[in-house]
Amino acid sequence: MGEAALHLDDDATLLDAYSRSVADAVDRVGPAVARIEQIGGRAGHGSGFVISPDGLIVTNSHVVADAGRVRVITPGGGSAEGRVLGSDPDTDIALIRADGRFPVVARLGDSKTLRRGQIAIAIGNPLGFEWTVTAGVVSALGRSMRSSTGRLIDDVVQTDAALNPGNSGGPLASSIGEVIGVNTAIILGAQGIAFAVASNTASHVVSEIIRHGRVRRAFIGISADTVVLPRRAALATRVLSDTAVRLRKVELAGPAARAGLREGDVIAAIDGRAVTGVDDLIRMLTGDRIGQSLAVTAIRGSTVETFAVTPQIRPEPR
Repeated sequence: MGEAALHLDDDATLLDAYSRSVADAVDRVGPAVARIEQIGGRAGHGSGFVISPDGLIVTNSHVVADAGRVRVITPGGGSAEGRVLGSDPDTDIALIRADGRFPVVARLGDSKTLRRGQIAIAIGNPLGFEWTVTAGVVSALGRSMRSSTGRLIDDVVQTDAALNPGNSGGPLASSIGEVIGVNTAIILGAQGIAFAVASNTASHVVSEIIRHGRVRRAFIGISADTVVLPRRAALATRVLSDTAVRLRKVELAGPAARAGLREGDVIAAIDGRAVTGVDDLIRMLTGDRIGQSLAVTAIRGSTVETFAVTPQIRPEPR
């Protein structure tokens, strides 16, 4: 047998192994992927996937939008109603409780173990009776993407597995059949770029919704803008940054106002960590900061002052 024939045999073996890997992962995860249709609210649909036998289903926040109840259609043709337990537009993740029992569930994996180049399989159920599959690789990790609320979603997985709008909310699976992300968006006009919210972010949101009905985030009662931080001010505050945050508005009786912060103050650091912009500030105000005193380094005129600010739970939007 010639060398060319040997190479062809090797290629065929590798392709066969790749195909088996994708097909096996789809066999594990696919039966847990359902079509999600809104009942009431704005008309819309997408995909979701079952994570527990008693009907917990993960999908995108924009798939459920303002609907309180949804219809869940499984690949086997079954249909059930479900209620939206909670929706977090800041991460584009929502959790549904569907009526009935669901024997096949998808397992949320650990997105910290992801590597660039590993197989990524996007599964959706846009029609309700059969899932669709596209495969590619993880092309980038740790990306950020702006949510519908304007907040940055961190730790986003970028993949070249093609998506369409009906696949929003479906799982991005690994070759071993674990969910490594929740497919969430495509860039219009771009070729082969799609994104998924990392599974660890989805796990955190699911846990928060189950425990509290929503994702708790810290709130200090300010509006702010990113501004240039003069070198002299950076040296005075001992931060390695050329930008900071200027307070445009400080809510009366809010945590920042109670601590003594005022409009026009420039926040350069929190607990010694540089605040380079508004997105940094939002990232730092996580749920575990609620009730915990923060040392806020601010510039007021020509002086540097430190304020003890204790965040509270961010109020729900009205």
